[in-house]
Amino acid sequence: MFVLAACRQQESKIPGLQAEIDSLKHQLDNAYKPGFGEFMGNIQVHHDKLWFAGINNNWDLAEFEINEIKESLDDITKYCTDRPETNSIDMIEQPLQNVSNAIQDKNIKEFKNSFMTLTSTCNSCHQATKHEFNVIIVPSTPPFSNQSFKAVQ
Repeated sequence: MFVLAACRQQESKIPGLQAEIDSLKHQLDNAYKPGFGEFMGNIQVHHDKLWFAGINNNWDLAEFEINEIKESLDDITKYCTDRPETNSIDMIEQPLQNVSNAIQDKNIKEFKNSFMTLTSTCNSCHQATKHEFNVIIVPSTPPFSNQSFKAVQ
């Protein structure tokens, strides 16, 4: 008898729990999620900053910036699964690794070469995903006037 009463008591909580689950699902469905473009815009800023860090031999900042790019790409694969472009993200992995290696080696010549390849790969991906109108270039001016890209002595 006691077990039966306990089961009925638990069953009476089910509608309330289901309502709470439904409410949480609704909140998740309506929560802000950055779109593909927001992630790409973020990557573009870090790409720009990466260049100026590297050509100024600021290897600590360059490492930080390349890790920010990797983090944003990871976020795309996590949050933008509905976009077909996400399937092409892996084409950037080797060029990113090559830039990372140049940063670790503090090799400015290799950094410049691998950065050019990285930039070219960005454009190849844009072409492959029908975004060829979005052409990325090696930056000519820093994105921010309030940041020094010179290495700290």
